[in-house]
Amino acid sequence: MSNATQRSIVRWIHIVLGIPIIGYIYSPFDQIPNYASSTRFVFVPVLVLSGLWMWKGHVVRRLFPKDRPNQMLPRRGFRCIIRDAVALNLAGENKAKPRLD
Repeated sequence: MSNATQRSIVRWIHIVLGIPIIGYIYSPFDQIPNYASSTRFVFVPVLVLSGLWMWKGHVVRRLFPKDRPNQMLPRRGFRCIIRDAVALNLAGENKAKPRLD
């Protein structure tokens, strides 16, 4: 599926699921409880996720490259993780601490 088709599908999901929310906002007050649960738990979360995907989907797609299907994220060795943790700890200890004299 091409990127243009994906964008079009997500855009139409966003538009179509925005319609019930408009109905929820402008409906008579006595009918709001009929739509409350579906609006809160279905329409708003899907609308938020599709909006975030249209806004920052390119960042998420960059984390899962197509040329490396078996590796989602770059692997780091155990030694690198320990080295970074020690470096961050030492950097925190070297900060100037206020003296309480």
